[in-house]
Amino acid sequence: MLEKPHFTEYVMARLITISVILFALFSVVLVMMIEERKILFLVLSLISFAFLLFIVAIYRGARQMQKELDTINTYLANLDTLESVEYRARFFSKEFEELNKNLIKALKKAKKREEIKQRYNAKLKLKNRQRADMISAIAHEFRNPVASIMGYSQTLKEDPDIPPALQKKFLDKIYNNGNKIEALLGRLILWNKFESGETTLHKGDFDIYALAQDVRRSLLEKYKQRNIIVSGSTCMVYADRTLIEIVLKNLMENALKYSKEDVEVHIGTDCSITVQDKGVGISASDMEKVTKKFYRSGTHTWDNSMGLGLSIVKAILKLHESSLEIRSKLHEGSAFSFRLPAKMTDK
Repeated sequence: MLEKPHFTEYVMARLITISVILFALFSVVLVMMIEERKILFLVLSLISFAFLLFIVAIYRGARQMQKELDTINTYLANLDTLESVEYRARFFSKEFEELNKNLIKALKKAKKREEIKQRYNAKLKLKNRQRADMISAIAHEFRNPVASIMGYSQTLKEDPDIPPALQKKFLDKIYNNGNKIEALLGRLILWNKFESGETTLHKGDFDIYALAQDVRRSLLEKYKQRNIIVSGSTCMVYADRTLIEIVLKNLMENALKYSKEDVEVHIGTDCSITVQDKGVGISASDMEKVTKKFYRSGTHTWDNSMGLGLSIVKAILKLHESSLEIRSKLHEGSAFSFRLPAKMTDK
């Protein structure tokens, strides 16, 4: 199959063909009308020169048009890798100039759509990776309690002669592991609400010191051999009590998990709250990562309940226009601090 000609080649081929035919017709007519050879030669020469000028002018215009069209075609061919569109065409025809402008606009819009598509694909890949991380985290966290429940249940089923005291111990283990699964599911449901933007604040005035004491008593029922020291003074804050209770519980329980000594909670006069432990601490490389969802450090047993605990704390504080400050040294302990707005003054 023959290759199609370029724009200039096509125009020149047609133009030269037409010019030759017209020149031949003019020559025949002039030969019949002019008998004087010198005059005939002069007229034919002038006509030939006029045709030549016309052809050159059309050739230059066609070359300019082809150059501009080639430039636009290059943009279209390299749209995926094009960084910017800054080309300015100079057409001598208004129609071609408008065509060029509209094509440049179309190229810019197409480039913008491509950038949007790339950002969307990047977000989609991130979501898929997070979903895979979530499934992995759920499988990891649920494996142990489910295995314990199945193991103790199978033992009770296969051995009906187990002493009552041991049966009670096994049933307590099953119950505690069931509570752990329920707590994990609760964290997932809560985080899903944060992710979907369904969480709404129900703010009110309450004493953060009294709430810290309530959380302390609740946790010591579970960690009977441990102690949490709450110091400071009464401080009335304006916040969502239920969500702030989740924040305090997460921070205090993390401190209990990763420290064998007493956990200290201090309530400042400016309504700042600090939870401090003397446990394993957090390495500098993990400091920026511990508040990310589904993050799990490989350097020590930093559990963080599917990596959602501190991430949920961070999200709740953000809703209250606050933030979590972490100070930690590896093998020396950590301090987690935040501040809440004080109680609204009565008008």
